[in-house]
Amino acid sequence: MKRVLVAILLLAPALASAEKKPAPNPADYAVTVHVQSSQVINRYQVPTQLLDVIIDGRKYKLGASPDIQVLPVGDYKAKISQDKIAQNHEYSRVYELVFADGTTRKYSVLGESE
Repeated sequence: MKRVLVAILLLAPALASAEKKPAPNPADYAVTVHVQSSQVINRYQVPTQLLDVIIDGRKYKLGASPDIQVLPVGDYKAKISQDKIAQNHEYSRVYELVFADGTTRKYSVLGESE
């Protein structure tokens, strides 16, 4: 019991001084992502969350890894956190979704379809 108490006392200052991540600004998340389906697959031996979504009328497949939970379908607010376009018009894009509790997760675009 004393060891537990000593451990708590030693960890308390570190926990108290830990910086809290500021809440995301809702105005920054202006993109609406409609999640149509969510699934978890093993991709290269790593659990990966795959989403079929519609963004501005276009269909995309988004992925986040490692994550082993299914995201409920519905609308989420997002922002583009990375966008690179090559000269041949191929692109790499990452959307950051914000959830009701204020947490965020980044999803890479893995595919696009009509």
